[in-house]
Parts: sequence; C-alpha cells; structure tokens
Amino acid sequence: MNLSRGSLSRRGLLAATTATALTSAVPASAAGGGGGPGGSAGGRRLRTGFERLAADGYALLDGERVGVVTNPTGITRDVRHIVDVMHADERVDLVAVFGPEHGFRGTAQAGGSEGRYDDPATGLPVYDTYQKSGKALADIFTAAGVDTIVFDIQDVGARFYTYIWTLFDCMESAELAGKRFVVLDRPNPVTGRGAYGPVLHKEFATFVGRQPIAQAHGMTVTELALLFNGEFLERPVELETVRMTGWKRSDFYDASELPWVPPSPNMPTPETALVYSGTCLFEGTNLSEGRGTTRPFELLGAEGIDRKWAVAANDAGLPGVRFREAYFAPTFSKFQGKTIGGVQLHVHDREAYDPVRTGIALLVTAKKAWSGFAWRSDNWIDKLTGTTRVRTMIDAGAGTDEVVAAWQDDLARFRAVRRRYLHYR
Repeated sequence: MNLSRGSLSRRGLLAATTATALTSAVPASAAGGGGGPGGSAGGRRLRTGFERLAADGYALLDGERVGVVTNPTGITRDVRHIVDVMHADERVDLVAVFGPEHGFRGTAQAGGSEGRYDDPATGLPVYDTYQKSGKALADIFTAAGVDTIVFDIQDVGARFYTYIWTLFDCMESAELAGKRFVVLDRPNPVTGRGAYGPVLHKEFATFVGRQPIAQAHGMTVTELALLFNGEFLERPVELETVRMTGWKRSDFYDASELPWVPPSPNMPTPETALVYSGTCLFEGTNLSEGRGTTRPFELLGAEGIDRKWAVAANDAGLPGVRFREAYFAPTFSKFQGKTIGGVQLHVHDREAYDPVRTGIALLVTAKKAWSGFAWRSDNWIDKLTGTTRVRTMIDAGAGTDEVVAAWQDDLARFRAVRRRYLHYR
C-alpha cells in the first residue's frame, strides 16, 4: 500500500483529502494488530484506521518519534490496546502517551483525569491533556519529544462529548509546537446519516462545544479533523487521516462487529450513545440523567415524578421510541441513594428515532408534568444546546415542533459546510 504525506491548507483541503489518507483496500488476510474473524456488514469487512495503519507496516510513522492521544477505546479487534501493540513493535518509535478526560487507562470519573505518570505496562510517560489547550498543551508536546501525534479515540457522535474537543485542542497545539498530526478513524456508533439539533453559537463555547457544529454532528473523527482544519483552526496543522474501509454512513455500531469499550464510565453500551445526544440535555436540569444507574441517559427522573410523565411522553407520538414509567435509586450523582420516579427510554426503531427531537420533547413534557422542574442555576443547558433559545422557548411554553423549528436555518448552513468534509457514502 502506498502512502503519501502532506499538509492540509484551507485552499488545498478538498483536493488533498484523498492524497493524505490511506485509501487503498487492505487485503483480507491482514490482521492489523487484531485477530479473529473481523466485522462484516452485507459482506463488507470493516477496517479501522489503526488496522489499516498496522497492515501497512506503520509506514506513515516511519522515522518519527510518536506520541499517541488515546483512552481505553483505542483497541484492536482482539481487545489489545494499540499502545501496547505499538510499543511491542520495533517498527514504531513510540515515546509518549497523552490521556484525555477519564485518563489513558480510564481510571477517572467524569470531570477527572489521571495526571502525569509512567504507564506500568509499557514504562511510557503518560501526559495529561484534560482541560489543557493552546501554548500549555503545545509545551507538553514539545517536552515529550514527539515528532508526530496520533489520535485514536472512539467518539459517540454528540457535540458535547469532550473527546472531539480534545482532538481540536490537540490539533491546534500540535501546530503551535510544529508537530505533525495523524487521526485514525473509527465508526460513528449512531451512524453518519445526518446532522441534527441546534448549532452552537460561539458566545457559548466551552469544553462541551468549542466550535459551531450541530448537537448530533453525524461525522467520524477524521471527518471532524478535516472540518476543524478547514474551517476553525486559525493556522491549519499538518494533518494526515487514516480512514476506515468497509463502513457506510448508515451503519450502526453493531454492523462493525467491533468490541465496544465504554469511552467514558457513563457510556456503557452503544445503546447509551444512541440516546445520549438528546438526553444529555438533562444535565442542564435538576432531574437525574441516570448517572449512578446501570442505564445512564436512558433513565431520567427526580423525586416527586410519577407516571404522568411517561404518559405525556408517549402521547407526544415520537417516532421510534416508547417510554416506561420507571423508579430507580442512583448510587452517585443527583439524588444519590434516593428512590426517584421518571421514565426509561426504549428505542424500538433506531432508523426512525431522532435523539435530539426526543430530548427536547422530554424537556417539554417534564416541565408540564412535574411542578418541580427547574434548569440548573448556572444555565448549563445553554452551554449544552449552544444557545439560549431552547431554554427560553420552553420557559415561554413553546412546544417541541416550535423549538425544533427555531434552529433549522442554522442547521441548514452547518449541513452545507459539513458536506464538503464527508468521505464515506
């Protein structure tokens, strides 16, 4: 397989997309660091970016001192971590690891990281990237002595999932430090069929949304990297992408037959990812979003809520989903140790299901069904939605259709930009 190197500029981005990505098919016999039969969907064999990189003998990294930005999801098909695989391979000069929120080995809960340490398994220095950006992060890359930074983390398709902003921050800082950046692709577990929800307004930029993209972006991490480089970075980084083969935009995660590793402690299954881009909005309210249960983001509730909410949610006639009256006692987070009432989402037709519309409908019906409903006092909902409109419209009594209609112009503009960076069918 032949690989080419090159930097991506704004002017040359579209023309260079194919030239800077691994696009040749990998022979069926190539294991790419992972054993077993591999995934297939309708006879297609999915190969992750790492599998293709490894099958090509790591030619893209030849002669480079390499650092890897990753977490527990950076695994091969036989569930070995890519850091362990690369460290054991003399063809790769792996010198550092960079851990995001929750850490490289995944020991930290939400809002935490592992700090600086030496990895017991490999002896490699592990640096903490969480909540670091700009020159501070560039200085870490420089101190680590790397030439090329490789990114390999499983995303879940939602704007407020912090790993895509770790990607953005690392790209920006890599450029400041004069480092090359390589992004290895993995499937968007909830498909890449489309973009949904409000688009972030820049005045609400935080680590749960740095740039104006849709709440459910419908892109893979390599596509996002190209979008970031072409639209949002002041100075584009020297970027390479290693695409998947065998993935289609309509594929849900199970089509890949890849093992699922929770990208964070409260993302236990692909079904969690399916609802997350809508029900994570409940982080901006005084209701539990299900943290501290075995079904985070599928269970929602609070003290004083009864069956009326489930009835109202079902009466909304949302496609692809039904709601069950549910009672549960979170073991941590909101309402820790208290039995509370609410709903459980049951997605019965994931093709028809719209997670963002469902999240809005649940906010609307919760406010009507429970007199205790309140937004978080810091208006965190505005950071999650990227706008004040969702909160103010619901407070004013707007229905689901009105709220969803309010972001359609912004969404249409984002979709037009997004199309330029899609490289799967």
